[in-house]
Amino acid sequence: MNEALKEHLCQLEESLLKPEIRTSKIELTQILSDEFFEIGSSGKILYRNEEISEEGINLVKMKLYNFEIHPLSDEIVWTTYQVTNVETGQQSLRSSIWKCTEGRWQMYFHQGTKVSN
Repeated sequence: MNEALKEHLCQLEESLLKPEIRTSKIELTQILSDEFFEIGSSGKILYRNEEISEEGINLVKMKLYNFEIHPLSDEIVWTTYQVTNVETGQQSLRSSIWKCTEGRWQMYFHQGTKVSN
C-alpha cells in the first residue's frame, strides 16, 4: 500500500462530506457498496438500501484530519481519522472499511464515535 492509495481513499472519504455528493443518490451509490452499513455517532445503525432517499443523506459541514490507512489485504483497507463539525464544534473519531472490487474502491462499513468535549 502506498501514499497514492492513502490520498485516493482520503479523497473518497472527504467526498462523502461534500453537499453535492451527500445530496445525490447516484453519487452515493457509486461510493457505498450494496452491502454498506454504518454505526453512526448517535448509535443508530444505518443501511445503504434503507437510508438513502432520492435527495441523498443529511448535509453536514465537517473538517477531516489525522487520516490514516491500515491495510488488511491487497483489496481491503481500514481507514481511521477524525472530523470536527464546523457548526457545532463536535468532534468524532471515524473508521471505515474499503474494498477494491473490479478496480473500484467502495466503502463497506463506517463507524463514528463522538469525542467528549
